[in-house]
Amino acid sequence: MKEVVAGIDIGGTNTVFGLVDKTGKISADSSLKTIDYPEIKDFVLSLSSAIKKLLAKKPALKLVGIGIGAPNANYHKGTIELAPNLAWKGIVPLADLIRKKIDVPVKVTNDANAAAMGEMIFGGAKKMKDFIVLTLGTGLGSGIVINGQMVYGHTGFAGELGHTIIVPGGRDCGCGRHGCYETYASASGLVRTVLYILSEMREDSILRNIPPSELTAKKIAAAAAKKDRIALEAMDYTAERLAFGIINAIGFSSPEAVFLFGGLAQAGDMLFNPVRKYVEMNVQPIFKGTVKILPSGISESNAAVLGAAALIWNELIK
Repeated sequence: MKEVVAGIDIGGTNTVFGLVDKTGKISADSSLKTIDYPEIKDFVLSLSSAIKKLLAKKPALKLVGIGIGAPNANYHKGTIELAPNLAWKGIVPLADLIRKKIDVPVKVTNDANAAAMGEMIFGGAKKMKDFIVLTLGTGLGSGIVINGQMVYGHTGFAGELGHTIIVPGGRDCGCGRHGCYETYASASGLVRTVLYILSEMREDSILRNIPPSELTAKKIAAAAAKKDRIALEAMDYTAERLAFGIINAIGFSSPEAVFLFGGLAQAGDMLFNPVRKYVEMNVQPIFKGTVKILPSGISESNAAVLGAAALIWNELIK
């Protein structure tokens, strides 16, 4: 029989999962709506039944473990703790609940750590021992690997670069503080920058025709590609802020590479070129030319499932 693991990504709206072998091949996948399950026990029941259904259709496969990426997940304890975007309040012992339904090893981590694990096992960081993954979506998540080990810290919540403060007293953040990295250097941070520049500059822009609620990083990058002055200004400012946080991270862990992933990274060279420029310009001399700024080596569509699968494969191989 062929051994597979279940890789599960729990998001605020949807949960996606798949059966993944050691090489990163997904044999079967499916999804369910997280928001349909306000009670955790109903969610666990539905998820475990769905995984068993996938396995029933593939009798040649043997399930040997389950890896889960989720918001506010604690790797040390197998719990989801005080997740603001999930209906389940308090501390949810997710790994234990799933293990009661499917008796295999279960590991849980947050989505950015899962992305870093996916990069290490299946992506662009296969031969690297020191690297950082930044996920640039609505927020800014980070997974930090030092000497081949994911950094979890004393509490299990280490690696929150998105909530390091880069502008004291700056933009308000969902965490309740001001000036966090993610309020400037994420997809939503780029939108905030554009709205500010539109209000300050009188210049014509394609972006003025888009209602604020419909502005996205993708539309801004498209406008920048057409040489729209306001879009270019916003991309440059965002790249400079993103580089600022990367420079601080380089001083802390001296990574071989920093991988950019998620909505904002889809802007391609529009983002990567100025980020590389600002990092090289401003990084401490001892680190000049030592760090590659790279796109993820995993396709966006499979990344969440592969990251969660990589988490458990890494444990089983150990």
